[in-house]
Amino acid sequence: MSGPAAPPPASAAASSEPVGGPSSAVSQAASPVASREAGVTGPAAGGDLLAGLDPEQRAAADAPLGPVCILAGAGTGKTRTITHRIARMVADRGVAPDQILAVSFTTRAAGELRGRLRAMGVPGVQARTFHSSALRQLQYFWPAVAGGPLPRIESSKIPIMARAAGRLGLRPDRAELRDLTAEVEWAKVSLVTPEDYVRLAPAAGRETTTSADTIGRLYGAYEEAKREAGVLDLEDLLLLTAAMIEEHGWVAGEVRSRYRHFVVDEYQDVNMLQQRVLDAWLGDRDSLCVVGDPHQTIYSFAGASPRYLLGFARRHPQATLVRLVRDYRSTPQVVALANRLVAAGPRAALVAVPSAGPAPVWLECDTEADEATAVTARIRTLLARGLPASRIAVLYRTNAQSEAYESAIGGAGIAYLLRGGEKFFVRPEVVNAMRLLRAAVRSADTDRPAGLADVVADVLGALQWYPHTPAVGTGSERERWENLAALHRLAEDLAARSPDATLAQFVAELADRATHEHLPTVEGVTLSTLHAAKGLEWDAVFLVGLTEGTLPLVHARSAEQIEEERRLLYVGITRARTQLVLSWSLARTAGGRARRPSRFVDELRPARRGARGGGAG
Repeated sequence: MSGPAAPPPASAAASSEPVGGPSSAVSQAASPVASREAGVTGPAAGGDLLAGLDPEQRAAADAPLGPVCILAGAGTGKTRTITHRIARMVADRGVAPDQILAVSFTTRAAGELRGRLRAMGVPGVQARTFHSSALRQLQYFWPAVAGGPLPRIESSKIPIMARAAGRLGLRPDRAELRDLTAEVEWAKVSLVTPEDYVRLAPAAGRETTTSADTIGRLYGAYEEAKREAGVLDLEDLLLLTAAMIEEHGWVAGEVRSRYRHFVVDEYQDVNMLQQRVLDAWLGDRDSLCVVGDPHQTIYSFAGASPRYLLGFARRHPQATLVRLVRDYRSTPQVVALANRLVAAGPRAALVAVPSAGPAPVWLECDTEADEATAVTARIRTLLARGLPASRIAVLYRTNAQSEAYESAIGGAGIAYLLRGGEKFFVRPEVVNAMRLLRAAVRSADTDRPAGLADVVADVLGALQWYPHTPAVGTGSERERWENLAALHRLAEDLAARSPDATLAQFVAELADRATHEHLPTVEGVTLSTLHAAKGLEWDAVFLVGLTEGTLPLVHARSAEQIEEERRLLYVGITRARTQLVLSWSLARTAGGRARRPSRFVDELRPARRGARGGGAG
């Protein structure tokens, strides 16, 4: 901790969630709810907060303070369970809301937790990601710890990595640079230093096209270039926060006095650095509730490990262990397929709650183009039957597979949303719309429609948007209309919840959503990789491109890598509520090299009963 621009060695890493600062400042900055008795300002005590939970959810929510491990299968209501547990802690167990820190892995999930807790009368709980928590702590403590301002945070490593590579005489192309950057990220979250990379990376089974010695030197050059630039990367947020807690007792004391109870969602995806962050927060306390599903561990390549979830009971012998197995999302047909894929034993197998639905469809096609055409035809049928486009998803293993579906679906005049593309609130039409809405709030104009939704439609009219679906339009025009329509639907939703809501309240809600990346639903078919689809769900899901070499990927060779690919398909299957189509093509192009369906397809599909997509779709 000798200088503000130099992160500590990775071996010193462990991070801590945003706190406030010295105890007096912490208490002053805390939510007003936290300064009053929890039982008075939280959800009303005396009523049954756990009414409506199933027996397993109730057992988890009602477990005593202390270590609790919830093994929550897909669709089993884990968010509902942990929010009710938090509400019970506040209402009936004397826990102040601002002493609880709920940690998730995405801003979207953290926003959902906050929203649900607010609706339950528990607005003071902090729900954040590891990185946003660390950033807040660093911003508060760093001036006192390091004697200067916190260095700037670089959201992308690519530019600095390119400079580091140039210093070593390397000229990687863009794709190679991304791979090298990902490898350095793995090293940092795995607490591997540049000096130790050559020794530890092969032992960890890392397979790279660049030699371990070269990557180790590049890693060191990257750290040096970063220090010279006076900037930090996202892993440094955790490394530095860890060092503060471990090396400065007064920092540890303030952090641990502020946060005394912890809930960690998606615990199967925690990495070594994040676990040290959690350990630093906890100190010698054990009021920790973790929630996860080992069958959904799909980020091992990036350093995530289910061992912390699976080994929780060994580390905490007094822990309460609860299994959530009732799947409220998917039909028995979908659930049965998911159980077969992971060979779930009787204790871990999901049990479907919804009524029966259609059997999964197995769709075999001649070429990739035929597959995209056949999938598009089925999507058109679903739309014609009244299923909204936003309840349909096409999921694939790699980003490169999206183009065929963008072309086929867009060519059919069907709106789609590409996950992983430009963020909603930075799209030009959305930025312009929010600017006009803010201006309308400041305007003295009183000649406006009566209802909030009509007022918003009137403002959006300045952008040539009107609340009726355009009959024609290119893909970009249609996407622009859909993005503005999504804003209008948010106004309708707010008006339905609060009939007297004002335009100013709507603008404030949009600002909150933009800050926390809480995106509205755009009325289009979702195109997404399987990784990006985790945590989401749709009525109808198309799992496409299920061939050997694609799922599992050709690079997946070891038993552990194959099992990770299996879990990835499991995640895809369990995204479907009702309708599930699994498809593949026998060649990339007509007359091209023949290929086989995925080994997972061979395991699961009924013999000789797959549907044919052919060339006609």
